[in-house]
Amino acid sequence: MEKALRGWLGIAMTSLAACVALGQTTFDAIVDGGKAAELVPISLSGYTGEVEATLRFDLEVAGFTVVSPDRASLVLVGKNGSPVEGTLQDKGRRTLFARAYPGGNARLQAHALADDVVTAGIPGQKGIARTKIAFKLEPGRRGARGDVISEIYLSDYDGANPFQLTQDGTINRSPAWQPGLKTLYYTSFKPGRPCIFSHDLASGARSPVSNYNGMNDGAALSPDGSRIALVLSRSGSPDIWVGSVNGSGMRQVTKTREAESSPCWSPDGRMLCFASSEGGGSRLMVVDANGGTPKALATGGIRGATEPDWSPDGRWIAFTRMGRGENFEVYRVPAGGGEAVALGAGEDPSWAPNSRTLAVVRRKGGGRKLSLLDAFTKQAKDLKTISGSCGQPSWAR
Repeated sequence: MEKALRGWLGIAMTSLAACVALGQTTFDAIVDGGKAAELVPISLSGYTGEVEATLRFDLEVAGFTVVSPDRASLVLVGKNGSPVEGTLQDKGRRTLFARAYPGGNARLQAHALADDVVTAGIPGQKGIARTKIAFKLEPGRRGARGDVISEIYLSDYDGANPFQLTQDGTINRSPAWQPGLKTLYYTSFKPGRPCIFSHDLASGARSPVSNYNGMNDGAALSPDGSRIALVLSRSGSPDIWVGSVNGSGMRQVTKTREAESSPCWSPDGRMLCFASSEGGGSRLMVVDANGGTPKALATGGIRGATEPDWSPDGRWIAFTRMGRGENFEVYRVPAGGGEAVALGAGEDPSWAPNSRTLAVVRRKGGGRKLSLLDAFTKQAKDLKTISGSCGQPSWAR
């Protein structure tokens, strides 16, 4: 297990610098007054097979549409080769860059090329093709206690190279990355009740972080990686608590009789957004991470708001709207509150480092599949099929 994890992590670390260096970006150049961005037309020439498919997927996720050369604003010409090569030109045939991509396999080289195209082709935006996601997966089996088994998996952002991190044969859920792609936090029922663990991806070692009686769930790491917000029921009803990443110094932030869930951090680490059942139903609240009076986040009258996630650039909060039955939709709303915009069917939204793309779960054919959703064009692309029902994606930032 540890050897396999180190192998997966070795591949992941080849793109770690790119993942960490993405930082916080804005989209003023392509989003005007909150209106949906337009897709950027680009043509591809000289690529075939896996390289062409990888480039097409990466670019379409990033906000491009692949068209014929006569309709393109940008033209990418190159070859598969070893290494992959690419020359990007604008409509006037001015060369923006010409590069070769040695190292790694053809797919990784294509990802690197796609990220460079995004950086050059969309002002203010950087590529996400070499980032990673974590998620839970239900393989369709039951454990010794009759619970539906769910394990934690890792994969490339497009669903390739899936790796099973846990093998507990019980419920594992709510994965959350510590910034820097070194440690993953999640909830496991292996001790017989929901407890939160940290899992070092370099060594494979995991340690208990929160194992109080009752609920321990919903871990969310602060942007600087030093604090953890989570949901504990140690005082009665489920409330939001904050402490050090090792679980020490826990301090209660909310104190209500109703249930709170799904905490997420503002990019500056000062505020938390979470879902609350206070007042009936479910709505979004914001509170100072050091404590204070929670305030309702205006969502334009949308009811049943839950599962918030704060964009890395601080401008948006994505959330799930719970409807009747299996009618779930993903929305985005300004971080300060306002009119919420429906983005399409889905749930469990998680922002990419580019503050544009969301990993979401979409219900299809009786199961749940992972998809990538553009929060401004509303374009969605499903990830490579993984056997089982997926949920709760968490994007490494």
